[in-house]
Amino acid sequence: MKKKLFFSGCFLLLCCFLSAQEYFPVNDGVKTTNTNYTLFKNATLHPTPGETVANGNLLIKDGKIVSVGKSVNAPKNAVIIDLMGKHIYPSFIEMYSSFGVETPSRERNGRSPQYEPTRNGYYWNDHVRAETNALNDFKYDSKAAKELLEAGFGVVNTHKADGIARGNGILVALNKDGDASERLLETRSAQFFSFNKSNLSPQSYPGSIMGATALIRQLFEDATWYKGGNVSTRDLALEALNKNMDLPQIFYGDNLYDDLRIAKLSKEVNVPFIIVGGGDEYKRIDEIKATNATYIIPVNFPEAYDVEDPFQADYISLSQMLEWNQAPTNLAKLQDNGLTFAITTTDLKSPDKLMAMLRKAFKYGLKEETALRALTTVPAKLLGKANQIGTLTSGAWANLLITSGPVFDEKTFIYENWVQGSQNVIKDASIIDIDGSYTVNVNGKSYEMTVSKSTEKPSVVVKSGETKLGSKITYTDGWLNVMFTGVNSEEKEYTRLITQVNPQASWSGNAILPSGKETRFTATKKDTAATEDTDDKDKEDADKEEDTVEVMPMTYPNIAYGYTEKPKAQTILFKNATVWTNEEAGILKETDVLVKNGKIAAVGKGLSASGAQVVDATGKHLTSGIIDEHSHIAAFDINESGQNSSAEVRMRDAVNPDDIDIYRDLAGGVTTIQLLHGSANPIGGQSAVMKLKWGSSIDEMVLDDIKFIKFALGENVKQSNWGSFSRFPQTRMGVQQMFTDYFQRAREYEVKKKSGKPYRKDYEMETLVDILNSERFISSHSYVQSEINMLMKVAEDFDFRINTFTHILEGYKVADKMAEHGVAGSTFSDWWAYKYEVNDAIPFNAAIMWSAGVLTGINSDDAEMSRRLNQEAAKTMKYGGVPEEEAWKFVTLNPAKMLHIDNRTGSIKEGKDADLVLWSTYPMSVSAVAEKTLIEGAVYFDIEKDKQLRETVKTEKNKLTTLMLTAKNKGLKTQPAKKEEKQRLDCDTLETLD
Repeated sequence: MKKKLFFSGCFLLLCCFLSAQEYFPVNDGVKTTNTNYTLFKNATLHPTPGETVANGNLLIKDGKIVSVGKSVNAPKNAVIIDLMGKHIYPSFIEMYSSFGVETPSRERNGRSPQYEPTRNGYYWNDHVRAETNALNDFKYDSKAAKELLEAGFGVVNTHKADGIARGNGILVALNKDGDASERLLETRSAQFFSFNKSNLSPQSYPGSIMGATALIRQLFEDATWYKGGNVSTRDLALEALNKNMDLPQIFYGDNLYDDLRIAKLSKEVNVPFIIVGGGDEYKRIDEIKATNATYIIPVNFPEAYDVEDPFQADYISLSQMLEWNQAPTNLAKLQDNGLTFAITTTDLKSPDKLMAMLRKAFKYGLKEETALRALTTVPAKLLGKANQIGTLTSGAWANLLITSGPVFDEKTFIYENWVQGSQNVIKDASIIDIDGSYTVNVNGKSYEMTVSKSTEKPSVVVKSGETKLGSKITYTDGWLNVMFTGVNSEEKEYTRLITQVNPQASWSGNAILPSGKETRFTATKKDTAATEDTDDKDKEDADKEEDTVEVMPMTYPNIAYGYTEKPKAQTILFKNATVWTNEEAGILKETDVLVKNGKIAAVGKGLSASGAQVVDATGKHLTSGIIDEHSHIAAFDINESGQNSSAEVRMRDAVNPDDIDIYRDLAGGVTTIQLLHGSANPIGGQSAVMKLKWGSSIDEMVLDDIKFIKFALGENVKQSNWGSFSRFPQTRMGVQQMFTDYFQRAREYEVKKKSGKPYRKDYEMETLVDILNSERFISSHSYVQSEINMLMKVAEDFDFRINTFTHILEGYKVADKMAEHGVAGSTFSDWWAYKYEVNDAIPFNAAIMWSAGVLTGINSDDAEMSRRLNQEAAKTMKYGGVPEEEAWKFVTLNPAKMLHIDNRTGSIKEGKDADLVLWSTYPMSVSAVAEKTLIEGAVYFDIEKDKQLRETVKTEKNKLTTLMLTAKNKGLKTQPAKKEEKQRLDCDTLETLD
């Protein structure tokens, strides 16, 4: 039986299977067949996570595992490697990567936006590139492979990271000695998606997150339609998409809300996406758990901020600080909530950072077994390769890690990473650890020598008494060379020590003195047992202190002014208030209002209710909540400007429930908003009517049964001010023609849909059909009277009515026609001259429309104005003499009627939702302060609690600052302070900033 020394490189070729295919002809030399086995014996085996075999043996041949266990015998022609004291694990699997596949750079040529596709024979949108096959662009990257191998990876799932539908990836073994015939485990490993456009096309659509979501929704409808044989021409992208549906479907997301968006899409299109998460799932872990999705999670935890300079530290928001503090809990949160996830290095600067990140996650509750599963068996199963990779089982590829100890231990080294039976030496295990302090005797003199990091980058300190000498060390192949100066270093005297070390406490070797004379030296390791015990205890105490991490509590939402608990409906009795009912009863003095089970239970005098929280409202005013018909807060994007119609996009897909402006609106008495698409195109996107339930989920906030859409007229849609002259329409005449054309197409679409014949489901046309059938309502951005007239006539031609003209600063010119048409007007109180088409605006506009019988409201279109709509309503009393009750309705009941929710909110009436505001004084006074704001009986803003929260924010920032200073003092890397900028979005915001 042949025997070899541990980790000798001599047997490398014996262990590798033939690189040439067996049926290839032999034209050079003699053809031989390798029949050798390799037996790893006496190792601690970890065949699967949670399974350990002490003193086990593992036999491999031809790149695969033959057998595993305690009693595996060595065949006669076996190379035997004794791994006593060593461990063997399966090599890791990187499930999401672009390894070896270059991502194309974006073309930046300054051209006008491209609205039409540039490719024939493919899908109508250039950013759908489902036909992409990563194999066509793949080149084995030896440098990147080396980094991955050293980090423990043996297999990589890679793809071309470009586009929305990115085509199929490939599964590659990191076998440096192989070629494509051996490395390619799968040439169709998974199908990939993202919300990001392709860098290879200038096509403008989609230009927003809701546009990308709508495109994917339509894409899968079109794929089904195409698969049914309903298209007479070829579409190579759709053919590829359908072909790849038998593969794992991996969808890249960038953050928590991408996760939730993908999960919702998954249900809509009936595709079980594996979600590449953002690493911030902990912020809304209950919602993530409810998705029941499978995740691929990055582990790039943020560094602490450098907060030594108090002025710079003040730039850092509480949310930034909390992210640093809480992000390391993410994997543990996913684990504790029973979610299945793999781990990826995709966001790390280099794979070698993985272990440090995982060790940090372990301190925050992640279990080592969970981490091992996430790197081995989970990705193997998700890729459908559980019998080939990720475990040490018979028949699997011989992808294995040989380590000095438990793989995640801080002191453990990866010695070797074998891939398909091919050996990759990461660290020479034959190097003896000689760290320690020694007494060196040479030529009658005694020196103190301390060696450290001998198995990595060795360093040495030599002292003569208390004098530190200049010294240098080299330690390779078991040979130690130490050179040091004399006590008087100016004499440039050098003593050189040379020896072959051994693991014994004492050893000797040759010494060459400054004179050139050769003699012997001895080195005796100091008896450090006592000091080691003390050092170990000190280190253990220090480790315990470091392991005791302080994690700040989560809030809803998890930013400044978040609540420790989500607000719940309460039983509240308001006593002796001045109640603005917005009903026939008008304004009631010294009246009680009882709130129970989220509803207004009673309005009257002398009310009582057992168990109710009693609020003394004497001298205060109670009103229904303010409703903003035109808002752009709480959104990640506002405009989808890539097409002249974006009726298929949904603002719901862009809701940001963590926007601090929600809380600020609540502090201004606002309870409900219509989140409108912007005014980039004549037919905009579908609205999201939502109640501002601070800390709640998107599903809990958005009223899905209320259907609205944004249209727009004027300068914005004909692109007068945007410098783009390549998209129709360019004139107001073109805008009219576009409306007529689209509604005619929608009418024809409905006829075909009702005919019973097969039809392609078109989400854009479906939305316009809803308008024709008065099942979806139009809020139209408008200014000029001619266009207001035009859109009403278009609607009448197609037998429906416009619901609301918003802005409508020339409404006073056509108020009689508006009343006849039955359209509402939601306007500004006194905005004027901010662009040419509003030069005729007057502050009497609202009063004139109201007096003409038009349902009139005041809206904000602005995050700042939204917080003082009570004062904006008051301006209509000054300009036009609108009675106070009617003026108040301009921001409460009237917008409720515009949004078709007046049956549930907008007035104080028994049975309606308890959306209420308690004001400190007359509600339209500049002195009025909202003291409590309720939505469906839950208090979402309380002025006294707000005062506490302000102090809490200061306290938490101070505590987190201390933790960051402590981290820096421990030597941890920090990042410079940076201010978190908040972008204000409005009608004509075309691009959101990262």
